[in-house]
Amino acid sequence: MTNEMGRESVPEPLNPLGFDGIEYIEFATSKPQALGGVLEAMGFRPIARHRSREVELYRQGTMNIIVNSQPADVPRTVQPDERPVISAFAVRVRDADYAYHRALDLGAWEIPVRARAMELNIPAIHGVGDSLIYFVDRHDEFSIYDVDFRAIPTVDQHPPAIGGMSFFGIVQYIGVDRTADWVEFYRQIFGFTPLPDRVRFGILPKGLLLQSPCRSFYLQLIEPDDVAQFAPGQEHLQRIGLGTPDVTATVAELEKRGIEFMSSEKVHASDRGALTKPVLGGVMFELVHADPVEGAAGA
Repeated sequence: MTNEMGRESVPEPLNPLGFDGIEYIEFATSKPQALGGVLEAMGFRPIARHRSREVELYRQGTMNIIVNSQPADVPRTVQPDERPVISAFAVRVRDADYAYHRALDLGAWEIPVRARAMELNIPAIHGVGDSLIYFVDRHDEFSIYDVDFRAIPTVDQHPPAIGGMSFFGIVQYIGVDRTADWVEFYRQIFGFTPLPDRVRFGILPKGLLLQSPCRSFYLQLIEPDDVAQFAPGQEHLQRIGLGTPDVTATVAELEKRGIEFMSSEKVHASDRGALTKPVLGGVMFELVHADPVEGAAGA
């Protein structure tokens, strides 16, 4: 970018929107009880229900997952279906209004206001496919859940995480030869940084890793390969990555709870990572070896 006034150019900040980690990841489904059963087997607990929408909040450790079965009321957003899909994720920021308008200035696509009377207006932009990316700045003493949700009585609001699990990242499936486009999108608007190919986490070698500007989570972009590249498929958020200090121990604990893991010549659990078998039409979780996160230990 040139400076027409002849003054010294000031570089963009490394964290332009003030990212501070993932606040929640949202699934859309018309069968919330079925997905709830999977989440509970993974260690999440339902702790609250939305005051006016068909939405539930699940939590373990530092992780929040929203299960949304409310019919979509905004164009180009996910309509709940029997097959659960990741419909949105929310990032913590210093100032949600600033982050939202800054993202629009940098080329993001806005969405109409969704909040009803007496609900918080959480700003969001369009993400991959029909998904959304929210900006949340109320996550300390006073959170977004204090306004829009009712706590489920007698339920622990802060259940400990199995094996110290925490959000590690999100895997996004993209179209053929679309990696460069998505790298530019995440780099320009949010400040994500592509990592060298030699840097790998977990057990799956495919795809390009992007590190968040707050350096607390990753996005993995995966193009179709071989025969799959000729099959029709919409770009989408495909699965959640969960970090844990001891993958082997966490896998053993989750297997006791009924979670099954992939086991083949190419993909199998190890001390580096593990991948759950798909359920409910494609819901999967990937475990990745990661250092402990403060507040996530337990179980």
